[in-house]
Amino acid sequence: MGPPRSKKRRPTFRRLLKTSGVKLENKTKNRQMKQQNVAKKERKEQKKLRQAVKDTVIRTARPLETYRKRPEEEEEEEFLESLPTDMMEEDDLQRMRDMAGQASFITRDLSSCGPVHGGKKRSAEVIRGYEKVPRKLARMEEKEVIHLLPIKDRRGVVPRSVERVVTNQEEEEEEEEEAAEEPELDNDKEGSEVLTPDQREQLRVHKINERKLCIARLGSAVVSDPYGNIKRVKELRGMLMESDPCVAVTVRKLVMVSLMEIFKDVAPTYRIRPLTPEEKASKVKKETQQLRDFEEGLVSQYKFYLEDLEQTIRDWKQKKKKRSQAVGFQSYLGLAQVAVRCLCELLLALPHFNFHNNIIVILVPLMNDSVAQVSGVCCDAFRKLFQQDKEGGASLATVRVISGLVKSLSFNVRPELLRTLLCLRIKDVQMKKDLVDTAPKKTFMNYQEKRKNLSRMKRKWKKAEEKLEKELLEAEASESKEKKIKLHTETLNIVFLVYFRILKKAQKSVLLPAVLEGLANFAHLINLEFFDDLLNVLQNLVQSGDLTNRESLHCIQTVFTILSGQGDVLTVDPLNFYSQLYGMLLRLHAGAPNDDIIIVLRCLDAMLTRLKKQVTLRRAMAFVKRLSALSLHVLPNASVGLLAASRATVHAFPKCDFLLDNEVQGSGFYLPELDEPEHCNAQNTALWELHTLQRHYHPVVRRMAAHLSQGAPSDGPAALGVDLSRRSPAELFNVYSVKDMTFNPPVAPPGSKKKDRFGATLLDADLQRRAESVLTAEDTELDFTTHTLRLPHTHTLRLPHTHTEATTHTH
Repeated sequence: MGPPRSKKRRPTFRRLLKTSGVKLENKTKNRQMKQQNVAKKERKEQKKLRQAVKDTVIRTARPLETYRKRPEEEEEEEFLESLPTDMMEEDDLQRMRDMAGQASFITRDLSSCGPVHGGKKRSAEVIRGYEKVPRKLARMEEKEVIHLLPIKDRRGVVPRSVERVVTNQEEEEEEEEEAAEEPELDNDKEGSEVLTPDQREQLRVHKINERKLCIARLGSAVVSDPYGNIKRVKELRGMLMESDPCVAVTVRKLVMVSLMEIFKDVAPTYRIRPLTPEEKASKVKKETQQLRDFEEGLVSQYKFYLEDLEQTIRDWKQKKKKRSQAVGFQSYLGLAQVAVRCLCELLLALPHFNFHNNIIVILVPLMNDSVAQVSGVCCDAFRKLFQQDKEGGASLATVRVISGLVKSLSFNVRPELLRTLLCLRIKDVQMKKDLVDTAPKKTFMNYQEKRKNLSRMKRKWKKAEEKLEKELLEAEASESKEKKIKLHTETLNIVFLVYFRILKKAQKSVLLPAVLEGLANFAHLINLEFFDDLLNVLQNLVQSGDLTNRESLHCIQTVFTILSGQGDVLTVDPLNFYSQLYGMLLRLHAGAPNDDIIIVLRCLDAMLTRLKKQVTLRRAMAFVKRLSALSLHVLPNASVGLLAASRATVHAFPKCDFLLDNEVQGSGFYLPELDEPEHCNAQNTALWELHTLQRHYHPVVRRMAAHLSQGAPSDGPAALGVDLSRRSPAELFNVYSVKDMTFNPPVAPPGSKKKDRFGATLLDADLQRRAESVLTAEDTELDFTTHTLRLPHTHTLRLPHTHTEATTHTH
């Protein structure tokens, strides 16, 4: 019979689930407290035992050295009795007596020696000090010393040396060796006298080639095996301190570019964080430790490299030359430009890696630099960064630094600095009216709902499920849409803060065109609470007359972009802005203002197409007439865009086809010079410009003019193709651009209008050949009287001698 079964019930899974969590936690804490108490008692007992052993050792009596004092005579007699004096001489015997007199501790002279037990240590220190003395002393002018083995006595180590006699032959050999060792010094001091310019250039090329090979060797080693050769980066970075003046600038530039390419290839696709003390103390696998060493070395060397580049730029800005530096002031700009280009490349290539914000802080002030090359490179780099930044983190960091720079310099910055903000990829932001819609929905039940709807068992399972869901959400690596919108919203708020500061405090500055252009670009994202104040400011700017045509167009574009978007709820009459745009159309032509046509097309789209319910027919007809007149004296791409805008207006207002008829639709005469579209009587004129445009040299302009003259039909023979009908006016303006001074599409060359001088080809080949030879000859009189040509079919043709002689036919 087996052992008796235990009456204690084994805990099942259901029983474990029914056990309260608080009870299990209390049991765990009690068990831990008991273990801690037991360990504490053991430590106290061990401490008491060690203390008892220590006290016992201290209290034990130590034996002291005792010396029996004897008279000097007894000591000498006893000492002499113990020696074989029968075989010793008197001198040796006297020396022995002297040594015996100093052998006792009592008879020793304590003032001339150290401790009794420090003999070995003292002798070791003496020997060690003697070994540190250099063996090779400075050679005297007249004699030389040869060192012998030292002697050690009670005074210490006694060095020995003898004088060396130098013969004439040895002196000659030494002089030859010194002459062979000193040519480099002579070249450094008097290099211009020894080497010719060609030789110096060859020497410089040779040194540069050596440095290039060294850089290539170190770079190849790092790229081929980054985990094992990351320390080679330190050697390569040490070449940034090249001290040879003839190759210092070239070598430093090469090293900067090489290190930049190495870091771009070696850097991982994640940000490296520092290890915690617990992680450093834990034992890991060999591969993991190798990865940690690589990451730590990479981050440290990358940091030092960025500091070197920053120091190069700082030296150039401060015009500060160091004593140990082998680079002249004239080379500072070249080194700084290479350093700036390297930083820009790292800014674009490694936006996810460490110290990216530090690079932004270095480069943003350089966008406002007076050197055009430096500022241009930095502005282009940030434009590319804004365009390729999908998440928005790098853009937000850059905009923050730009805002601080503009404020600290009191708006005394270059307009190009603010124009880079136009490249921001901001499309969706979180408006205030959308806060309720975008608020996170409640997905988890509270305690009261759980207690009311769920049993105890289900509540435990629900709690475990919610915990697991939260952990999965935290572990998700992809950027959520809400986070992206939040970053874009914060970025746009800082941009508008910069724009509104300039509009409020620096309306007369050169930054106003860039601010107006930026407002026109992001006007559809402005919050509704800023509309009233912004419209008043823009209206005052337009009416002041201090703005250029382009700045006024940007103001008008901003206003109508706001009114066609969220501003449709505002009760604002924009008639003044219609009149302003209508009056500015005649100031555009084929010169420099032709670039402003793209802004006009965007304004017309917002004014006439999106707000067609607020536009009267007279206003629409006035704009169609003025756009047709403007199409006659602009470039072909502008003509195509303006005709496309007229087509969109005709589709939005079908009754504009009155302009295609010669009959008068009302009283009054058309006043083309009046800048009020409501009162110029455009209904009493006709679009005669379309007939002129149908003879334009550009084929697309001819097609658009013919299409509008037929009433802009959507189908039929006069309808446009898909390539023209489905594109907006702004797109057509860019597609048919003539910036490269070429026709788009290419214009066919005109046909040859040159007529044959002799007429049609003659039937007789011999006559044709003779006629061509006479026509091509110079100073030749035509005389056909001596020749009678017989034609086929027995016809005889007699050519006249002069123009008065008639032609006769003989049958």
